[in-house]
Amino acid sequence: MGTTLNDTPSGNRVHIAFFGRMNSGKSSLINALAGQEVSIVSEVSGTTTDPVKKPMEIHGIGPCVLMDTAGFDDEGDLGERRVAMAKQAAAQADMAALLFTDDDFTLEKLWSDYFEKKNTPVLLVVSKADALEDAAGLAEKIKGAFHKEPVLVSAKTKKGMDELKKALIETASAACEERTITGDLAREGDVALLVMPQDIQAPKGRLILPQVQTIRELLDKKCVVVSATTDQLEQALAALGKPPKLIITDSQAYKEVYEKKPKESLLTSFSTLFAAYKGDIRYFIEGAKTIGGLTEKDKVLIAECCTHAPLDEDIGRIKLPRLLRKKAGEGLTVDIVAGMDFPKDLSGYRLVVQCGACMFNRKYVMSRVDMAKSQHTPMTNYGVAIAYLNGILDQVALP
Repeated sequence: MGTTLNDTPSGNRVHIAFFGRMNSGKSSLINALAGQEVSIVSEVSGTTTDPVKKPMEIHGIGPCVLMDTAGFDDEGDLGERRVAMAKQAAAQADMAALLFTDDDFTLEKLWSDYFEKKNTPVLLVVSKADALEDAAGLAEKIKGAFHKEPVLVSAKTKKGMDELKKALIETASAACEERTITGDLAREGDVALLVMPQDIQAPKGRLILPQVQTIRELLDKKCVVVSATTDQLEQALAALGKPPKLIITDSQAYKEVYEKKPKESLLTSFSTLFAAYKGDIRYFIEGAKTIGGLTEKDKVLIAECCTHAPLDEDIGRIKLPRLLRKKAGEGLTVDIVAGMDFPKDLSGYRLVVQCGACMFNRKYVMSRVDMAKSQHTPMTNYGVAIAYLNGILDQVALP
């Protein structure tokens, strides 16, 4: 079944990922939490391959995604690929549940250390407590090794499920920071004009996700929201009578809107807002300055979150590469990745350009930012890059 207008987008949900060895009870626990069979449960090791995601609501947390992963002790060529997928899920996790069924903590310690470095809250869980000879004894050993009290739970008997939900709520509260898309750019009573060209990339009969999410937030803030297409901008401004407090445009129309906007109005773009909402806006601004020094001998990586068939005037695949080559020279190499594909080695790239990432959560986008920082690779995003290319980055309002 597809998503509905009432569904919370995955990128706005708290991502709770379950990790552990093969047959540690991850799938059974997720099924018990969800109240339905989300993941296949089997005695055969390695049943879970690619991460399985279940969007749901947990009272006290709100909209969340439960993520089931392959056992991190999987072996062989296929096993290595499964573990790699589990690591990819770890990069998305706002919080992690680490499952134990025996007292060999070697791998668990490595994963716990990884989450600590990523500032990802971890909940320790003694799984299959009903089937263990000494679950309480194992819990004591875990507490001694990790300096944290684990939760004892059985998906089969449901014993400990209430305690698990309570612990998940407490851990999630530490994982989630309150962030808004528009920040301090708009307050109650402000008029916001949204300029949204309905071009080939806009789905017929619908708005794209960043537009929908921004409109909803502005309405929640009790702002007055007015919308227009680019060719109707002047009529919209005339109809308002006085300049709007904020104008938000599609990045592709940045220059045109900038030239027509009232000087009193703040100007930004949906992609620029999402650069701050999902990533590190300051790092993106510094990264954009790299564009001025690009040459046709350089390589640029463009990272899209959505996977879709290329369109004739696709912003990431067509328009942005065209603008970059106009600046650096036609010989500039532009590589494009989509979805979860993202190279571990960025050393060959002079610049990484990330899309607005409306489909990804902030945790995952920041894992890419951290990777770029650790390899001293400049990074920016679509909206910030286009503002720089149009020479108006210093005129753009940032939340």
